Amino acid sequence: MAGNPLKIGVIIGSVRTGRFADKVAQWFLSEIGGRDDMDVHVIDLSEPALVEELKLTLDAGEPQPDTLTLAQRIEGLDGFVVITPEYNHGYPASLKLAIDYVYREWRAKPVGFVSYGGMVGGQRAVEQLRQVFAELHAVTLRDTVSFHMAWEKFDEQGRPEDADGAGKAATVLLDQLAWWGLTLREGRAARPYEG
Repeated sequence: MAGNPLKIGVIIGSVRTGRFADKVAQWFLSEIGGRDDMDVHVIDLSEPALVEELKLTLDAGEPQPDTLTLAQRIEGLDGFVVITPEYNHGYPASLKLAIDYVYREWRAKPVGFVSYGGMVGGQRAVEQLRQVFAELHAVTLRDTVSFHMAWEKFDEQGRPEDADGAGKAATVLLDQLAWWGLTLREGRAARPYEG
């Protein structure tokens, strides 16, 4: 697959100032960056163009015509990894807005999760996201990467203290993403998904 790598979107779901997502994303991007079967496209919901686009949807406006919209970015990808915190037993409103803003472009594509938070490592946010993506006809991956008490689990260089364990979890997630991504890409090419 080296000649035709999967196009994988890594979605950074938090937009808070001083967010911990940057450390988690930096680590995960280094993990996925070592693979030759995936071409990574970062979709950071705090990007000014995305913030403006999503704000316009709330104001019933239109995105700038010379800007690649979020829907166009999602359409061109084969699969996704969502990096999400858990806020008050749920995921961020910014992530919900971005997911709902796009519709058919999610269909028949795999979605994996990297979560972080307090005692349960963001897993309550992931369980809610599974329900949302199922409604959009996306396929969520069983195995996740999660960081419990995340702010205590990374060193000053932004690396997980349990680098081996985190790396193994990331490998499992990415191997599943590769299988589902390739299988669903071939399926969509052979027969468009009409669900």
